[in-house]
Amino acid sequence: MVDTVSMKAEGLVQEAKGRVKDAVGAISGDAAMQAGGKIDQLSGRAKHEFSDLYDANESRLEAVTAFIQERPFVSLGIVSLVGLVIGRLLFRKRG
Repeated sequence: MVDTVSMKAEGLVQEAKGRVKDAVGAISGDAAMQAGGKIDQLSGRAKHEFSDLYDANESRLEAVTAFIQERPFVSLGIVSLVGLVIGRLLFRKRG
């Protein structure tokens, strides 16, 4: 059994660390630090949200797996759109 409480806590800590890095990067003008902060925020949020999939009382992981198996093209479209949005956020043209 996965310890969802510690997994959620790790996600929240990582997201908070990302917010700090993002803010420090914005203040100092360090784009690399700011991008790293955004990545930390996203991965922390994903870890926090993903821990809900392991909830013993609900079989969300099974539901997600079934959705992907039943609708592979829709799932691929969703993942592609998310990747495009993240790419746009992280690699914006400046000037």
